[in-house]
Amino acid sequence: MARSIWIGFDPRETDAFAVAAKSIKRRLTHDIDIHGVVLDRLRQQGLYYRPTEKRTNPGGHTQLWDVKSEWWMSTEFAVSRFLVPTLAKGGTALFMDCDMLARVDLGELFKIAEADNSKALWCVKHDHAAEGMKMDGQVQSPYARKNWSSVMLYNADHPAHQALTVPIINELPGRDLHAFCWLRDNQIGTLKPEWNHLVGHTKGTKPKLIHFTDGVPSMKGYEDCEFADAWRAELTGWGYEPFPEF
Repeated sequence: MARSIWIGFDPRETDAFAVAAKSIKRRLTHDIDIHGVVLDRLRQQGLYYRPTEKRTNPGGHTQLWDVKSEWWMSTEFAVSRFLVPTLAKGGTALFMDCDMLARVDLGELFKIAEADNSKALWCVKHDHAAEGMKMDGQVQSPYARKNWSSVMLYNADHPAHQALTVPIINELPGRDLHAFCWLRDNQIGTLKPEWNHLVGHTKGTKPKLIHFTDGVPSMKGYEDCEFADAWRAELTGWGYEPFPEF
C-alpha cells in the first residue's frame, strides 16, 4: 500500500517545517514520500480558493481571517490539510502540523492504520479546549475536537472520503471540517496520546511525536518549553541552509 507524509507549511514557520521534515526523514527505515502542504501551490492548482484576508487581530498582530468561517486562521494550512486525501490519490497518508518533532520511525504509525481498513481516519482524540493567543500572537480558534486534526492518518481509499470534495473543503466553515463532519464516529480510529504529545498539556506519555502546539522554541516565550533542547538539537543539525523541496 502506498504511503505518504504531508506536513503543513507556513512561511512564518520555516524552521519548524525543517525540524519536522528532518526528524522524520532521518528516522525512517523505509522510504516514504514527504510533501509540504503549501497554500500558494494549492491555489495555483485550483484546489484551494477559499477567500481569506489579512487583518489585525485583537492582539495587534497581522493574521489570516477566513471569510467562510468568519474567524481567525492561525496558520496557512488551517483548512488545506483536508485536501490530503485528494493530493495523496490513495494509500495511507499522514498529515501533521509543522510544529512537530518525530522521535521514532513513523512507519510504526502507518502499520496501525493498515491493520484495520474499516477506519477512514486515525487521530489522537484530545480533550483540549485552548483559547486565547499562541505562537507569535495568533488568535486560537475554539472548535469541537480541538487538535484532533493536527495529526491525521488518512485511509485515503476509504469510501467515506468521497464526501470530502474540493468544493466542500472550500465552502464549509473550518470548525465543521476540524470536527470531521463528513465522517461517522465509528469511522474515526483512536491513536494513543504518544502520537500527538501536546507540549505543556499532555501528561504521562513517552512521546513518539512531539507537538509544540503553543509555539516552537525559536518563538519568544517558548525558549524553555518541554523538549526545547531536543528541538534545537534537530534544528542545529539541519542548520539554516535551504531545505529540500518536498
